[in-house]
Amino acid sequence: MVTMPIPHTESDADALVGGAVGVGTGGPDDIPDLSTVWLRVFLEVARHGSFTVAGRVLGWTQSAVSRQVASLEAALGGTPLFDRLPRGVRLTGAGRALVPYAEAVTARLRDAGRELASLREASSGRVRVGAFPTADAALVPRAIAAFRARHPGVRLTREEGLTPALLDGLTAGDLDLAVVSTTGHAPLDAHELHHLLDESLYVAVPAAHPLAGLPSVELSQLADADWISGSSRPEGTLLDTALRHGFRPRVAHVVAEWTAKQGYVAAGLGVTLIPALAAESVRPDIALLPVRDEGAPARAVYAATARGRHPEPPTTAFLAALREAAARIPTPRT
Repeated sequence: MVTMPIPHTESDADALVGGAVGVGTGGPDDIPDLSTVWLRVFLEVARHGSFTVAGRVLGWTQSAVSRQVASLEAALGGTPLFDRLPRGVRLTGAGRALVPYAEAVTARLRDAGRELASLREASSGRVRVGAFPTADAALVPRAIAAFRARHPGVRLTREEGLTPALLDGLTAGDLDLAVVSTTGHAPLDAHELHHLLDESLYVAVPAAHPLAGLPSVELSQLADADWISGSSRPEGTLLDTALRHGFRPRVAHVVAEWTAKQGYVAAGLGVTLIPALAAESVRPDIALLPVRDEGAPARAVYAATARGRHPEPPTTAFLAALREAAARIPTPRT
């Protein structure tokens, strides 16, 4: 509930008389500048029919309450709101007319306070999430499950796409957060980046492959292999790491979807690279061999948000869930 702090001394109450900013012109369509404290005091006096009792409820003296009511009356053009009686006070016609409006204003402020509090606590609102396909294998689903368990009142929507399209969605305001990667060398520096993990790579080989029993491999050991990749050129794909290992891989089959790549591997048609994000969801008839790579990690994975826009609490809460999920992704080093 939104309430302004109630002062406990007459000097504090005097200071609040100036809490209404601006001066109205007095026209019929002029909006009076009223302090919410005045309205609250007015309603307490109206409820109890006494300045003294209202002051006791508010923690003020009777004279401080009287001055607040006088300030409200002055702001409303000098119209008396109460008849001062020997025992207490009674609403005038103007006072009775004001009561429903004062109640409506204070009720809306309470509602606003509750809504803002729920947003701060990420108990309502929405978050629009985008992710590149491999992130949907384990990272994003785990984060969504944890987020929904903690914030069931938040509406979460998700869309899948490649990193450049996801970044465009952030810029256009269509997404609140996007899980993106450095694969393809998309321009990430125009966005706020929240590092999630650096992925290690695996080589997927048929279960009967001569290297299948090794604890790890160097990519150069597969320089003569047929490769399955999402592009005929290694540049801008996971396979560009092979260029750093001194060979240009021979791409025998161009297959975009990573689960389909596994089918080609299982059929003995070649080998492929599998990132750590997808390593937990592989076919039983292929073997994954960690890649020994002394160079840079294959790719970094980030949660990106739009630069210059303050993330809403639901977005911040989902980012926390992503970080927790990322910490559980296997990233072997050999």
